[in-house]
Amino acid sequence: MQKGMADSNVNESMTGIHVVAKPMGPMCNLACDYCFYLEKKALFGEGEAFRMSDAVLSSFIKDYVTSQPTPVVEFVWQGGEPTLAGLDFFRKVIKEQKPYTKKKTITNSLQTNGTLLTDEWCEFLKKNNFMVGISLDGPQDIHNTYRRDRADKASFAEVMRGLKLVQKHRVEYNVLACVGRHTAQKPREVYSFLKSEGVEFIQFTPVIERLPDETSRRNGLRLAGPAVLDKDETQTRVTPWTVVPEDYADFLIAIYEEWVRHDIGEVFVMNFEWALNAWIGNPSPVCIHAEQCGRAVVIEHNGDVYACDHCVYPEYKLGNIADDTLAHMVNQSLQKGFGIVKKTALPGYCRDCPVLNACHGGCPKYRFRTTLRGEPGLHYLCEGYRKFFLHIRKYLKAMTTLLENGLPASRIMEAVDAPLVIQLKNERVVP
Repeated sequence: MQKGMADSNVNESMTGIHVVAKPMGPMCNLACDYCFYLEKKALFGEGEAFRMSDAVLSSFIKDYVTSQPTPVVEFVWQGGEPTLAGLDFFRKVIKEQKPYTKKKTITNSLQTNGTLLTDEWCEFLKKNNFMVGISLDGPQDIHNTYRRDRADKASFAEVMRGLKLVQKHRVEYNVLACVGRHTAQKPREVYSFLKSEGVEFIQFTPVIERLPDETSRRNGLRLAGPAVLDKDETQTRVTPWTVVPEDYADFLIAIYEEWVRHDIGEVFVMNFEWALNAWIGNPSPVCIHAEQCGRAVVIEHNGDVYACDHCVYPEYKLGNIADDTLAHMVNQSLQKGFGIVKKTALPGYCRDCPVLNACHGGCPKYRFRTTLRGEPGLHYLCEGYRKFFLHIRKYLKAMTTLLENGLPASRIMEAVDAPLVIQLKNERVVP
């Protein structure tokens, strides 16, 4: 049922390495309120070009393909806004990848705000089988709340123009919708709008950012960095656009209740696919809900490699592609404990949770709260995750039963309000 997203949240439990490439670094033509990456310009020197050179591109592609033990090598191009690099850059990407296609299956994903797409862009993306992720938060009033350009002009019209071009050229695509504090109040409006625009694959990403602490201020940043899991975080105040945990749960639940009755098999919401996957007992296909992380790194425009997309800070720099290999950098990071601590630092409260196997503590960046027992390392969205996963488990059990009997999960739509399903509501089943 699942379709891959052009996103950095991929399965960390795989043997291979996953790299998110930033060909233009943090450069973007938009200035979205909740973006955590634009401020990373402060970490680079004055006069930085913010453009991946041919030499860095060539070294990256060669090293990534040759060091990847898996038969498929997934290239993910993000930003900032990667289309600022221009079509010629991505033509070079295809040219550099071509010599390796006889030994490996190579795929490309592009996460974009969609505003710079043209017919020429879409013809190229279609020809070269790119998966395109479009950032679109919902209908005009919701989308424009946070997603505006540098002149504070609304971006909705230009994003929709890009979406229509992608659809016109039959480029494989999905929509990444960020859920901020305002967006979370309007789940049905968001979901109905996306369906009405023909979107079949959707991922909802919660917006969570902390106000700056001393370290971030010293680095010239307006947001706090990742939480340190083995100590109490003193800075727990979040930004005004950060989603409220219970509101995020209610947002997902409202959409799930619509989806489970009408849209299974027609609309694919990745958050719901991940939950079913966890219930069945498979490893999480996304790092945020995997037991451990650490194998998904970021390569910046200048070749610098960082431990994670959320960890582009000096203390998480692993090296540079010009003088080290991705495999060595990842191994060094894991040996120092990065990613592994996601599991080892779980609070006892999480270990006793009935939805642990669906959540696994969430992304370490946002585990800056303490439990009622005073344990550090609790995820900001804990109450929200718990409420959502507990709410949908009756449906997950029914769908699993269908699949085990060789029937499509979509059959649940015929009986979602039947007594049998309702009876499952009060059963205590650990996903």
